[in-house]
Amino acid sequence: MFDAKKIRGDFPILKRHVNGKLLAYLDNAATSQKPRQVIESVSDYYSNHNANVHRGIHKLGDEATSLYGEAREVVAEFIGANDSTELVFVRNTTEGINLVAYAWGNENVGEGDVIVLSEMEHHSNIVPWQELAKRVGARLEYVRVERETGELDWVDLKRKLQLKPKLLAVVQVSNFLGTINDVANIVRLATRHAPRAKILIDGAQAVPHMPVNVSLLGVDFYAFSGHKMLGPMGIGGLWVKRKILTAMQPFLTGGGMISEVHKKKTVFADLPDRFDAGTPNVAGARGLRAAVKYLQQMGMKNIFEHEQKLSQLAITRLSNLGFVKIYGPKDSNRRGGLVAFEVKGVHAHDVAQVLDSEGIAVRSGHHCTMPMHTKLNLAATVRASFALYNTEEEVARLVQGLKKVKKVFRI
Repeated sequence: MFDAKKIRGDFPILKRHVNGKLLAYLDNAATSQKPRQVIESVSDYYSNHNANVHRGIHKLGDEATSLYGEAREVVAEFIGANDSTELVFVRNTTEGINLVAYAWGNENVGEGDVIVLSEMEHHSNIVPWQELAKRVGARLEYVRVERETGELDWVDLKRKLQLKPKLLAVVQVSNFLGTINDVANIVRLATRHAPRAKILIDGAQAVPHMPVNVSLLGVDFYAFSGHKMLGPMGIGGLWVKRKILTAMQPFLTGGGMISEVHKKKTVFADLPDRFDAGTPNVAGARGLRAAVKYLQQMGMKNIFEHEQKLSQLAITRLSNLGFVKIYGPKDSNRRGGLVAFEVKGVHAHDVAQVLDSEGIAVRSGHHCTMPMHTKLNLAATVRASFALYNTEEEVARLVQGLKKVKKVFRI
């Protein structure tokens, strides 16, 4: 049986007190906390196995190489990759998307070509395409998002696909609205209206919280971050269909990603080493492996259902306050485990500061989604985001904290 209260015992930081109150960590969309299994895995690598991979003909070097490769296999299997060589380790989702923009985009997108995004995208899935468009003379088109529901306008998506874009790049779960985009339907529409378009999915808010199988989705690129899924910072993944990845040129060059180097030419290494320039983050990969094992033990379906319950409870309780406006789908079945809102008449930063005084950690700002905030005429919002270790009691504390906000600012 899934027991969030029992799970909390695996996370040392959740025993911490902030401003005299037990920490209620509701900022998981920014980064998750780490269980002791992940912390110990990273410590074990540095304590017992630390060496550079591929280079040393000695015991530690062999161990490091083996541990790194095994981590790739575990993570690749977790996201449903058919082959571990389709998974490139990167620092985070942002780097993964930039890798595609340079290594694939520079060669395949040209003057006059169209790149389609949505209005709800994180800056990480906007700025790299803006820069690519400037480099090659392409143009960006944005699929409209419904103001009231926070969901994609499917009619407008069809319209944009009829422009025959080279690339469609969409988030699977919005980090602001919480909207879960129907990737399977997106792929069906793209196949029908723009069969040559490649599809990239930003999975930063999906992989940590719901079952994901990249092979079954039918997309071409899928990026995610380790630090949002209980893993260390500085490690993440980019999955690319093997046929596409084989044809892509390296993003970074130098040591480690080569087969032969001569004065006038270089032969690059086979996959996946071709995309591992320099010394890789082996400890991070081991930590990510431990995080994946932990998530698998808890069960991704169980995690998804637990977080949806918390999300629905938060929506209900916050809506009853009367002075809070919630953004995104009201139906928890159509959103991930996060709730973004504003307290009428109080700036988001002030709300977050009062909540912090009660030991409640939330995010305030535009959440790297300025275009969507601008569309909704918002300078900033407050976001509470849940993970497998959050509880109904913490939702109740959030509600009580917002009542304190009302009292402090006399609204």
